[in-house]
Amino acid sequence: MTIVQASRALDEGLVSHGAGRLYAVLGGLYLAQGIPSYLLLVALPPLMRESGASRTAIGLFSLLLLPLVLKFAIAPLVDRYAPWPALGHRRGWVVPTQLLVSAGIASMALIEPHQAGQLFAICVVITLLSSVQDIATDGYAVRHLTGKSRPIGNAVQAGSVALGVIIGGTMALVLVHQIGWRPTILLVAALSLLPLIAAIWMGDKPEPAEAAVLRKRPSLLGFFRRPNAWMILAFALTYRASEGLVRGMEGPYLVDIKVPTDWIGYLSGGAAATAGLLGAAIAALIIRKAGLTATLILLGGLRSLCFLAFTLNAFGTWPGIAVALSASAFQTFIRYMELVAIYSFFMRSSSDDQPGTDFTVLTCAELVIYLIGASIAGLLADRFGYETLFSLATVISVLGVGLSVWMLEKIKAHPAPVMAGA
Repeated sequence: MTIVQASRALDEGLVSHGAGRLYAVLGGLYLAQGIPSYLLLVALPPLMRESGASRTAIGLFSLLLLPLVLKFAIAPLVDRYAPWPALGHRRGWVVPTQLLVSAGIASMALIEPHQAGQLFAICVVITLLSSVQDIATDGYAVRHLTGKSRPIGNAVQAGSVALGVIIGGTMALVLVHQIGWRPTILLVAALSLLPLIAAIWMGDKPEPAEAAVLRKRPSLLGFFRRPNAWMILAFALTYRASEGLVRGMEGPYLVDIKVPTDWIGYLSGGAAATAGLLGAAIAALIIRKAGLTATLILLGGLRSLCFLAFTLNAFGTWPGIAVALSASAFQTFIRYMELVAIYSFFMRSSSDDQPGTDFTVLTCAELVIYLIGASIAGLLADRFGYETLFSLATVISVLGVGLSVWMLEKIKAHPAPVMAGA
């Protein structure tokens, strides 16, 4: 059997496979993204701070998110073209990009963590490749998840992100102090290849010939021509607008109040393994029982309380390392629940004609606000102190929840026509 025949056989078999296999495939694909992402976002900032880097420099390292923010520009190309037809459409994007991402991680072992310039250049390449893979994976998820399976699928997605934190973030932080920088990086690079096993069962859902003829050419304008597009985009820009301000300086803040970096690693990994995975499952249940709007109000309120705890801790009103660590852990619990809720909404709002493009536009909008907040967080902390930074984040969080709920009600009042696959 040739590679092409094997690929086609797998694609045809996917149509009849059970939901369990679909969830397993999604879990593997999102884990493949999570490992490199959280190596860069979770492990590097505390290690840089420990080596003496300024908070401003660490905040600017958040510019690594820029390729993920700008990926909407190439999303129509990923939806439109198959670079390796023998592997299938989206599998043809996922496999080569993941191989290159793993090679990029391995190349980090050739330099030292204090060599910020070279490290930043490698990390930019890694995020560029990861962004392409992300588009293909999200498009696959949108096309295969239905209204009934979407909450569970998004819970699997959030759970895989949590495992990515453990492997790429926690394990890296802990092992660097045990076995050194170079062995740790090479181990993470090797582990990032394992999720590619999930790509074996990937395939694109077939469609009737007439549907393929009528399918519109994927484009950015295609998203903005849809009903409620601007209101949905505004929601993506608003709901989590405060998070970058806190996340950008959470690690450095813990270091500055004398929390050891390996403690931070244990905290992020332990929270991801317990609160993160549990939160994703609970969020799927709450959405199905109470609905999306009620879930978002609850989670937004709890998130604001976490930010308030950081504020009181920074002011000394509620002092102690235990308070800061508890706020960090509970914030992790809320974050993974929020991922399930907002990604369910984003997927529901994406069309079947250009799933990767629509979903990418919304996630990029969310990342834009996160990037701005994380990039200026260090500057604000250096100039005004952690107290002002966390206070500002708390206020923005409360306002963001109120505006987001108002937008959701507007979208409900003027619903768009039912989309294929919704």
